Amino acid sequence: MTDAPMTDATAVHAPAITETAPLGELCTRTLAMPADTNQNGDIFGGWLLSQMDIGGGIFASKLAKSRTVTVAIDAMNFRKPVFVGDLVSVHATLVRIGKTSITVHLEAWVMRRKEMQFILVTDGKFTYVAIDDQGNPREVPQRQVPQADRPVPA
Repeated sequence: MTDAPMTDATAVHAPAITETAPLGELCTRTLAMPADTNQNGDIFGGWLLSQMDIGGGIFASKLAKSRTVTVAIDAMNFRKPVFVGDLVSVHATLVRIGKTSITVHLEAWVMRRKEMQFILVTDGKFTYVAIDDQGNPREVPQRQVPQADRPVPA
């Protein structure tokens, strides 16, 4: 791996999705509870999307060194259901830093009580904008970002 300077239009090459182990930085971890279920008894997709947005926001705010707001969810892939009692982890990988925006690839993984293995349940691409104290867009500090071996899926 090498370090390459980030510019406004430079994309970061990050690991591709793997279904064997989480990739990226762990941002949040929580337990899926009965109050989070839909009418079928599975965990409601909106709850999972919310957990991913929280994790992505934490990751983006750390990079931006400021508050961030979600401006786009470009893709969400619900691969497997989440059940009550699953331990849900959200992992983030940087896709791109723009002038005021940060695009992040997020993966939600669960640890099921019975299998005791990680299972990829959802992934998506979220874009956040850095904002100042008045809620106006502000520039994201440019930084050196290591380039990984494989690109993030589009």
